[in-house]
Amino acid sequence: MNRRLFLLLASCMLPVGAYAEDAVPGARVAPAPANDTRTDGAACCGPVTEDGEHLRRFLDDSGVDHLWLPDYRVDWRTGAALEMSRPGSGPHTHCSAFAGSAAMRLGVYLLRPPEHGQTLLANAQVRWLDTPEAAASGWRALPDAFAAQTQANRGALVVAAVENPDPRRAGHVALVRPGPIAGDALRRSGPMVTMAGAHNALAVSLAEGFRTHHGAWLPGGGGSAGFHAHEVDWRAVLA
Repeated sequence: MNRRLFLLLASCMLPVGAYAEDAVPGARVAPAPANDTRTDGAACCGPVTEDGEHLRRFLDDSGVDHLWLPDYRVDWRTGAALEMSRPGSGPHTHCSAFAGSAAMRLGVYLLRPPEHGQTLLANAQVRWLDTPEAAASGWRALPDAFAAQTQANRGALVVAAVENPDPRRAGHVALVRPGPIAGDALRRSGPMVTMAGAHNALAVSLAEGFRTHHGAWLPGGGGSAGFHAHEVDWRAVLA
């Protein structure tokens, strides 16, 4: 068999979804679908890239574990406490202020003061993310938690958010963390997130972080929490 015929036959035998250059060791492999639903304990959602590591360090260094604290009025940009909250004086938790501040520091616009006050800002952010304005700003909706984890692992800013069905009560917003995670763990508890709230956390599962919002995360995956992603220019951020 001549060499040209051999190579042609070999390329036809590649598995569906693989590139021809996969026959060469170390060559690029077609990525798994973002909504990979494996439950065999294998890691999902692609490797954490260099930009993903930048995002992980950014979230770890955000200070949300000791800033944007509940029951204080805070400077939304820095999370610094201004004074204890008084009944009726404004929001007592600051998930949306933290998300807005983090996005600002990454060069990304997410609805924030002064365009909207801190009171009920999370609900407003959820609605805004589905507007043409948000799409024109670079935000895109993601289909599920697997897509959200994949994008975070690539270094994109990924917001997990739920609107409260009671317009007089706050929704919730968190930022998806990059990291290795098994498919079954992701389906069970959702991605790990960084958030402010009644209890601020550098790393907590979405199921735990959103547990006071009934139906935000359902066992086995899904729920009312939605995901949106925005690319980050890490060269500009780190310059």
